[in-house]
Amino acid sequence: MIRQLGYLWLGALAIWLPLAAGAWLLAGENGVLDTLLACGLCLVPMTATMIWAQRAFGSAPEQQLLAVLGGTGVRMLFVIAAGIGLFHVVETLHRPAFLLWVVVFYLATLTLEILLVVRRQNLLATEMTGAQNRPRPPQPS
Repeated sequence: MIRQLGYLWLGALAIWLPLAAGAWLLAGENGVLDTLLACGLCLVPMTATMIWAQRAFGSAPEQQLLAVLGGTGVRMLFVIAAGIGLFHVVETLHRPAFLLWVVVFYLATLTLEILLVVRRQNLLATEMTGAQNRPRPPQPS
């Protein structure tokens, strides 16, 4: 699970770096601040939902479905509430560009998380089917 979280955080950093460079060229320090906060807003619930999904992998299908759908709802609610809250409370973030960056990072990190979860699910499925298809040693008569 730690490896998956590492991929998640490195992927988010790989998304943030070029976007922050572009934001700096367009809006200076405000652009970098917007992208940094938007990325952080998305990383917090994304990390929590990734942990939840990882723990649900070995459990019943209903628990896996709950983790996927519940994680999506939790992530969306947190990012929307925190983004709008920061937009209204923090004067320097009261710019439409900040909310635009939140949407961009939400979609980018959601795509990253889905890729990692599907990859992990495929690896587990391969391991499970590989274990079932191995030839069994002959049983003594």
